[in-house]
Amino acid sequence: LIKIYSSVIKELKDREIIRTNNVIGELGEYLAIKYYNETPNLPNLVSAPIGTENIDAISRRGERYSIKSTSKNVTGVFYGLEPKGSDIQDTQKFEYVIICKFDDNYNLITILEMDWNTFLKNKRWHSRMGAWNIALTKELVKQCKRVF
Repeated sequence: LIKIYSSVIKELKDREIIRTNNVIGELGEYLAIKYYNETPNLPNLVSAPIGTENIDAISRRGERYSIKSTSKNVTGVFYGLEPKGSDIQDTQKFEYVIICKFDDNYNLITILEMDWNTFLKNKRWHSRMGAWNIALTKELVKQCKRVF
């Protein structure tokens, strides 16, 4: 199984679907960017270079996108923001968050988009990670643009 897994990772990299070993995160980035680029009335996006802090894609107009992927109801964490309880206002790190929700078989269920202010209003502190994440509640989904 390990040999098969490593072969699958290598093939996904060879096909330029993923760039690192973070399969669900990279798959979400790939599918979100592909969907945005193939859908009229959505901005064309390009991948940010590996290691770029806070963002995963950039539009032709320079808008910055953070892309999170999950198969649960909570995203991964957003680093680089002020900690819980801080009196310092967060510096804007991106214009939009794209959330790709997958089922347990890695099928894409939905793509949601929110702006920076919606993100700030809905972010939740993850004490173990020392960073913020987003819970995919019904209320949050109502505040987002459903892209897919």
